Parts: sequence; C-alpha cells; structure tokens
Amino acid sequence: MRPHPPDPEELGRGGAEKRPHPRPLSHLPPIPPPGEGRQEEAVSPVAGLPSPGDRAGGAARGAGGEGAFLVPRLEKQGYAADDIAARRRWIEEQTGAALTHAGASTLPGEQMQGNIENPVGAAQVPLGVAGPLLIHGEHADGSFYVPLATTEGALVRSYERGMVAITRSGGATVRIHTDENRVSPVFVCDDVAAAADLARALPGWIDEIRAAAESTTRHGKLLRLEVRPIGREVMVSFCYSTGDAHGMNMIVKATDAACRWVLEHKAGGLARRHYIFSGLESEKRASGSLFAGGKGKKVIAGARLLARATRAYLHATPQEMAEVWRHTVLGHLQAGSLGYNGHLANGLAAVFIACGQDVANLANSAVGVTCFEVTDDGDLYASVTLPALTVATVGGGTGLGTGRECLEMLGCAGTGNAPKLAEIVAATLLAGELSMAGAIASGEFVAAHEEYGRNRPPAREEGAP
Repeated sequence: MRPHPPDPEELGRGGAEKRPHPRPLSHLPPIPPPGEGRQEEAVSPVAGLPSPGDRAGGAARGAGGEGAFLVPRLEKQGYAADDIAARRRWIEEQTGAALTHAGASTLPGEQMQGNIENPVGAAQVPLGVAGPLLIHGEHADGSFYVPLATTEGALVRSYERGMVAITRSGGATVRIHTDENRVSPVFVCDDVAAAADLARALPGWIDEIRAAAESTTRHGKLLRLEVRPIGREVMVSFCYSTGDAHGMNMIVKATDAACRWVLEHKAGGLARRHYIFSGLESEKRASGSLFAGGKGKKVIAGARLLARATRAYLHATPQEMAEVWRHTVLGHLQAGSLGYNGHLANGLAAVFIACGQDVANLANSAVGVTCFEVTDDGDLYASVTLPALTVATVGGGTGLGTGRECLEMLGCAGTGNAPKLAEIVAATLLAGELSMAGAIASGEFVAAHEEYGRNRPPAREEGAP
C-alpha cells in the first residue's frame, strides 16, 4: 500500500523531487447542516474517487468520501511543465492507468491556462483532410481542404465524396443572413402588474442599458433588447454583435452589469432581483426558438448538382435523392425532431474538434434544415440552413496547437475570419448531407461502413488466450 500523501505544508521543501499536493477531502470543512450559513470551502461527499493504495480506482473508503483526495492544485494552479508531469504521475498512481499518450502533448502548459484546469496533458484525436471543396461565398471564395478530427471511420471519405460532387458541379453558394449572440436574463417582480410595467419601460432605457453593458467590453456591441414577460417575471434577450469571438463569457459579463444598473437606477420598485440565465437564450441547447436566429450565425449553403454528377459520385439519380429526402422527412415528423438533417452533428463535431471550437455548441449548431429538390431540367438542388451556427476564430481554443494550425489550413486564423469559417462549415455540412443521402439511396451505406468504418481489434492467433 502506498503511504499517505504528504501534508501540503511539507511539500516543495528542500531539493527533493517535486511532488503533487493532494488535499484529503476529510481535511476540508464539513458540509453545514440545513439552515446554517454557507461555508466557503464546503465540499459535497464524493463517491467513487480512488483512495491511496487502490490502484484499480475503486470506491473511496468510508462514508462521505473519507480516504479520497482532491486532484493536486500545485503552485499557481500547476500549469508549469513539471507540475503537469507531477499531477499526471499522481493520477497514474491513483488509477493504475498509464497516461503515456496524454503526456506526449506538444502544448506548453502555460498556454492551457484559461482553457483547462488540473491539466495532465492533451487528448489526441485522429485528424484527416477532405477536399477539394469549391465555395462561392461572400467571405470564403475558392477551393478548400477541410480538416476533420474524428474516430468514426468512413466519415472523412463520405464528406470528401460530397465535396467532389459539389465541386465538379460548379461549387456551393453560401450566404450569412444574421450574425449575433444573446444572453437572456430574467427579472423577478412582485406581481403581474409590476412585470408589465417593467416590460414596457425597458425598451425606453436602451441607451443607458447599452452604455452600462458596453462599459465592460471593447468588442461586444449591444444591438437591441427583446422583452418577453411571463407570469410575474420578465425575460429579456440582450442581443449582441461579438465580432470574431463566440463571446459568451464577454456578453454574460456585459449583461450582468446592465441588469445591475437597471435594478439600481431604474427598476428598484418593479423588480426584486435578476438571474443571469433564464434558458431562453438556448446556449448549448437545442430549441425551436433557434430557427428565428439570434444565437450565432444563420448560414445557408446551396448547390445545384448536375444529374451526371450525382450518378457518377453519389451513385444515385436526382429523383432517387429527392425520394430519400421525402421519406426521411416523414420519419423526422414522426419523431418530433427539431428541423431535418441527415447527420449535421457528424461534420460539426469533426470540424469543431479540429479547429479548436467550443464543442458543446454542437447542441445549438446542429439544429438545421436540409432540403433536396429536383429542378425542372432534372438536376438536383440541395441546401442546408443553419440558423444557430456558433464558430469563432479568436479566443477559446482557436489559438492552441492543432486548433490554430487547422484554422490556418483554411485561411481562417485570427481576427476578421469568423464569417469565412462559417461559410466553409456550412458548405462542408452540405457535402455530408449529399453523401449520406446518396449512400442510402444507392443501398451502399452498410457496405461503405464495412469497408472504412469498422476498427476491429486484430485477430488473435489460434491457441492464444
């Protein structure tokens, strides 16, 4: 059995090897009984954390997490290379796992600060490239090779097939219709009358509210307020332009400052308090309200595919593609789906991981509508409408390691390139929708995944255990 982890007071002394500083949960202040004041460092019981000596990572000993230890924080939260290595060794000791690949990261630990806590390395995901994809956008104009990070075999090949079909037919046209983000706090009033008075007054205070919000940021610009009273509460969508950043943290800070100003200077007698999120904003959640726009970029990509191109590259006629669309629309209706698509989330996840995006925004970005139509002269017109695409080229993970490199591959790294990235993503998703529909129409879907998408473990030799 391993010895009890050293006391934090004794760590870092002398010239001994730097060791992580685990903090036993049992050394933290207890949870206060109901009715007592909040204790600053109270920690709930944690079940399932490995205890010292339990290399298999079994349940913590004792009630309330006794014998379990917090992940080591280390000096300045432990972003130095030596601290990351020490924390990784500690986790290896606690779990019995070898983190060789996680520890092989080329990312400097100091650059991770602000993106991750308790770092032990970096996850690795296979990265492929699909293309060429010809795009005629207002921001993206030309041929592109698109990075896709995924562990799903057949995905890159599928998207590439759709890209070739689009490119050989003359390319995809893409347009951005709206580009904004929002936070939707809720004000709590005493009664319906007070809520109505506040809802009517808020639009008249827009200049002062804008000044309060924009005092916290150089980049966020408050565009308007959308007021929705419900019961004795008032939900208010603060709608912003956020430039090339997703900017959610930025506009939450701005909105909180504006709400506090409203309560202090205008609505003291009308509202008792505010909560910064009401859920109306649909951040990282799918909802019907996203179709109206206002959460990210509303982007539409469309392409006219020549009948000979659909037959040559997708192995289906335009009429067969449209039939797949019609029959699967019925299935979406039966399921109560939000919108219609084949697999928008597949391409979004692969591009988001490759390009350092906030992957959780898949939930809102994957709400969309795919449409296939046969033209009068027998070609196929296909389009994808994405009402809430959330992408960025500055901030978050866009400047880290492979995320930065993949954005550079697309010519989208840095300021001024978020609209270009949005157009590339929309055209990429259109390619994926076409390829999947072709695979279903031609009956090749299963065979394609058998050929490209089955990562089977190697067969054991005869007689091996």
